[in-house]
Amino acid sequence: MTVPNTPAGSEAGPTEGHDPFAPPVFPKPEREPRDVLPELRIGLLIAVAGAVLGVVLGLLWLWIAPRVMFEVKGDRILYADPEGEQRVGADGVFALLGLGAGVLTALVAFLLTRRRGGGIAVAAGLAVGGLAGSVIGWQLGTRLGPTSDLVAHARQLGEGGHFSAPLQLGAQGALLVWPMTAMVVLLALSAAFGKREEDPPPYWASGDQWPAAGPAPAPGLQTGSQTGSPAGSQLGEGESGEGQARH
Repeated sequence: MTVPNTPAGSEAGPTEGHDPFAPPVFPKPEREPRDVLPELRIGLLIAVAGAVLGVVLGLLWLWIAPRVMFEVKGDRILYADPEGEQRVGADGVFALLGLGAGVLTALVAFLLTRRRGGGIAVAAGLAVGGLAGSVIGWQLGTRLGPTSDLVAHARQLGEGGHFSAPLQLGAQGALLVWPMTAMVVLLALSAAFGKREEDPPPYWASGDQWPAAGPAPAPGLQTGSQTGSPAGSQLGEGESGEGQARH
């Protein structure tokens, strides 16, 4: 059954092809693939810089960490301050130094790689370099500190002598302060001041237009505005034609 006033040769049915009422589809921005070699080079440089900075951390820890003191009385080695908290203080100093090193390395790495958009190599280099720097600083501070042979040191000093205990890191979790701090600071800086991707263009700039508001015309049906004559006159002619056919 055809719709009234349907031009000859046209059939009613669903239109094929593009739906005029479908929302516009924006093309996805093309991203240029990054070369892996520069990424690995940047991550390696950041990790090496962290390891070198670990030497500075170890020397600072050896210099400013509080020491546990002993004294020699007869054939015994006693604590000079039995209620002291120097061991806990040494762990705290190491953690604070790691905190400062993490903030410093993350800030420098972000400023140097901000223009290129950072990348996973920066985060990986900070994590590996921070952990390596913490281990190097820990080992350097303990090895350059006082000897661990307390008996030989006490015999060398004799009665009434005072000497410090070897520098030790009781809380091994302090080694993770540097890399964790670097990760948090890098994430915060990237979220606040990082490079932003360009927004997609608006729909009017992509060539697609939103359809005009209003009901969809029946397929194959021509309105008065399309034929140039009022629709009412066409319907009237159709009715008069039917009346003549009945007569």
